[in-house]
Amino acid sequence: MTVMNNLKLSGVLAAAMALAVSSPARSHHSHAMFDHDKEVTVTGTVSEWVFRNPHVFLYVDVKTDSGETVKWSVEMSNITNMLKVGFAATTFKTGDKVTVTLHPLADGRPGGNYIVATSADGKQFGRI
Repeated sequence: MTVMNNLKLSGVLAAAMALAVSSPARSHHSHAMFDHDKEVTVTGTVSEWVFRNPHVFLYVDVKTDSGETVKWSVEMSNITNMLKVGFAATTFKTGDKVTVTLHPLADGRPGGNYIVATSADGKQFGRI
């Protein structure tokens, strides 16, 4: 193999390694979509509990004062962090009552980033 071929191969390997190392940093998103200056508390019925990476989600059907049902999307952390604060794949099931305090979405849609969730039996699950 010539010196020129070695240099090309070294350059390709260096670029591949740089890309591999930078990929995890690129894949995570910002929390700028949430209004961290506000807290909202909603109480409703679990419509879905999605316990998987990259983020766990809790979907809660909340009745408004007018009787309309609004689905709130609650973004949580990754499974590892959720396990650390007591959540599990079996924590919630469809139909469970739940109260969630969260930082709401800045654009006003019904959803946010959770701060604490309280199950019907009063057990609280807080974030790290």
